[in-house]
Amino acid sequence: MALREVRTIGDPILEKRSREVTQITDRTRELIDDMFETLYEQNGVGLSAVQVGVLKRIVVIDLSEDGNEQEPVVMINPVIRESDGEQSGYEGCLSVPGKTGKVTRPDHVIVDFLDEDMNSQTLEGEGIFARCVCHECDHLEGKLYVDLVEGPLRDVDAEGDDADDGTSDPDDIISGMNDTDQG
Repeated sequence: MALREVRTIGDPILEKRSREVTQITDRTRELIDDMFETLYEQNGVGLSAVQVGVLKRIVVIDLSEDGNEQEPVVMINPVIRESDGEQSGYEGCLSVPGKTGKVTRPDHVIVDFLDEDMNSQTLEGEGIFARCVCHECDHLEGKLYVDLVEGPLRDVDAEGDDADDGTSDPDDIISGMNDTDQG
């Protein structure tokens, strides 16, 4: 396993649509391992392959640090089949370091995807999981959360608290996504 460089806002690759994965190779498995290692090193909760410079439709999510019972998951070619409800909260992104912004997303999603063995899977989730899935799937389409922010982007201090005017609840920020979708 190896750490990968996280591409940041302004890098043109982040604006490109990722390609479908048609087979799992040793290189694909290595990429997935590297993505988890990079995710953990960066204290994130979600990461897409495009964020490490690879235009493949692969997402890794691990919400276990947030007290979530969801196991770490690899989603290959994820498609949000259904979404409903609404939640607003502060998101961040490993590709937009030091910033956060309020985004409204669905509160419930059903996502279809392939696992590492190319078997069809479906997961249903709400809250932070739904937010993270939506955030990461946006990356696969070449979209960043900053395009959805309601109001201004805010600076985040080293602890992940809002360093702006103190009006937001730091617990609402998913850092990496910890409660600010960083992925």
